[in-house]
Amino acid sequence: GKSMRDALEAGFVRAWTSIRDSHLAAIIVSVILFWFGTSTVKGFAFTFFLGAVVSLFSAQIITRAFIRAIAPKTSGKLARLLFGSGIN
Repeated sequence: GKSMRDALEAGFVRAWTSIRDSHLAAIIVSVILFWFGTSTVKGFAFTFFLGAVVSLFSAQIITRAFIRAIAPKTSGKLARLLFGSGIN
């Protein structure tokens, strides 16, 4: 019963907790690896940390902007096909 825009915004809000928790866990693990690791492990931990931070940024800022840009204004057949409610 929601409009396409309202459904997208509700999806963004519901997905935020999962995205935040998974990336926060990855950042914590990378800090622990960096703290206790040898030089090779520290290099991996630093790369892992950067990957988690960049992924968090892209998941929240870039992906959201792209989805909002391509989201159709009306609920036509193409919109139902692309955004998961199928074609009746």
